[in-house]
Amino acid sequence: MNYRPPLRDILFVMNELLGLGELLTLEPFSHVDTEDIAGLLAEAGRFNAEVIAPLNQIGDQQPSSIDGDGNVATPPGFSEAYRRYQEAGWTAIQFDPEYGGGGLPWLVGIANQEFTTSANMAFSLCPMLSHSAIEALSTHGSDEQKAMFLEKMITGAWSGTMNLTEPQAGTDVGALTTRAVPRDDGTYSITGTKIFITWGDHDMAENIIHLVLARMPDAPPGTKGISLFIVPKFLVNPDGTLGAKNDVRCVALEHKLGIKASPTAVMSFGEVGGAVGHLVGEPHQGMRYMFTMMNNARLTVGLEGLGISERSYQQAVEYARERVQGTAIESGEPTVIANHPDVRRMLITMKSGIEAMRSLIYLNAKAIDESHAHPDETIRGQAGELVALLTPLSKAWCTDLGVDLTSLALQVFGGMGYVEETGVAQHWRDSRIAPIYEGTNGVQAVDLVMRKLPMSGEAVIERMLSDVRETVEVLKDAGEFGMAEHLGAAVDTVGPVTEGLLAATVADRLAGATPYLKMLATLVAAWLMARSALIAKTQLDAGVPDASFYKAKVATATFFVSQTLPAAMGLRASVEGGVEDVMAVPLDQY
Repeated sequence: MNYRPPLRDILFVMNELLGLGELLTLEPFSHVDTEDIAGLLAEAGRFNAEVIAPLNQIGDQQPSSIDGDGNVATPPGFSEAYRRYQEAGWTAIQFDPEYGGGGLPWLVGIANQEFTTSANMAFSLCPMLSHSAIEALSTHGSDEQKAMFLEKMITGAWSGTMNLTEPQAGTDVGALTTRAVPRDDGTYSITGTKIFITWGDHDMAENIIHLVLARMPDAPPGTKGISLFIVPKFLVNPDGTLGAKNDVRCVALEHKLGIKASPTAVMSFGEVGGAVGHLVGEPHQGMRYMFTMMNNARLTVGLEGLGISERSYQQAVEYARERVQGTAIESGEPTVIANHPDVRRMLITMKSGIEAMRSLIYLNAKAIDESHAHPDETIRGQAGELVALLTPLSKAWCTDLGVDLTSLALQVFGGMGYVEETGVAQHWRDSRIAPIYEGTNGVQAVDLVMRKLPMSGEAVIERMLSDVRETVEVLKDAGEFGMAEHLGAAVDTVGPVTEGLLAATVADRLAGATPYLKMLATLVAAWLMARSALIAKTQLDAGVPDASFYKAKVATATFFVSQTLPAAMGLRASVEGGVEDVMAVPLDQY
């Protein structure tokens, strides 16, 4: 099935819900307007639909492979598609023009990434990891390092990776043992093994710039002793040309449940004397620098939940419109399954969930832009705090929901969904890694309740809840009493639950973290959906020509607020139950 870029809905979220036009008045973005962005995204959608999407099933059936010398070959068509992707400039649109970027907002970059993720999640991971590495070097690299690496990475000629995980050090990064020994020339000799390195080696870019966490000989133990290093696959000469192969080798590729086209590599550094590495920033600051990479990646991993849900939803809708089975309730005549209420329930659950995810993730991206570019220091600070609050929600809730919705798409297909030839099962398999990536969703929940809720004396979460309450009043004034009742009841639930969680013991807070994240994320998403409904109603009252689009907006928002939101509020008992029930069964009884 062909991928159809959901451009109309994306432009609604960007322009009407989030006010892209106002964002574009900020100095860094004033060189473009909303019409420019609409044209650019139309072309991005077309490119991904025509060039990247047809490779998705090919990559699943013919995964990346490795030869005896550690060289990785990507599936047929991938290298050529990447060359076209890179030459068209899609890797660069949201980065610094000084280094070849387009200087556009992250909000626009996220929309572009959504197209690629929906078209081919495995392919999309290559530029996604590069973006995270670029962000880290842009923020923490020296002027010399930026001059040497950034332009090639931003323009996509070189790709980037994050090398964090080791066999004995997964989430516990402080347990890593990769070593960095100083050389006489100011570089470092890197030795060690990293696992689960996404796009750790491949044949698509000229060079691969590995960002590697390692420990110097005099480093203190734990996370305080970790430093960050640039370790290129090929050494870079002073004039920017490529030199000899560095002492870096891919020794194996993982055989995975999904995203099979994406080479998940075991990387060995320093097998024949030590890989050449360049220290980024100050010694022993690697954990702090890592979070620059991780926070960027966490938002784009959340985008994976959205993107892959959109692709599977499109297939489910097409199948439901064509598959004749059963009879219509009114006529008793044979009918397509899309006319059965239970199938329609699945479709609107998917559609409303996708629209809710898109609104949340795009709001997160807009807040990133304002945190960097707004001239008012107070607004920049509040935007940065909003980014911190929303990022675990975007990452965890959207990836969990992505698994649920791709599974629901498979259910729409029935038995044919379980058959690989239809392609819908691939989306479910591909989606399952996202709740694990870049800090598992349990880690996101812990981060939320332990670090993000207490920010600024709890002012950040209170601002969010206050915004929701304000929308409840607007809904009442607009006569949307049903939606106001559901949203009001939800915020009246989340408010006291938040207060109780903040007052709880650490153990009780940890036990309730995951259900709390789902409650809060669903509330924020429902708030955005309610605002979308208010905008759509205003457009309908004005007699807009595309009334069917806005009527559907009202319907999906109403469904989400009236049916999805109350179910999430039912998690209150799980949040407040405390650690005792969770730990009640002795370990030897499992």
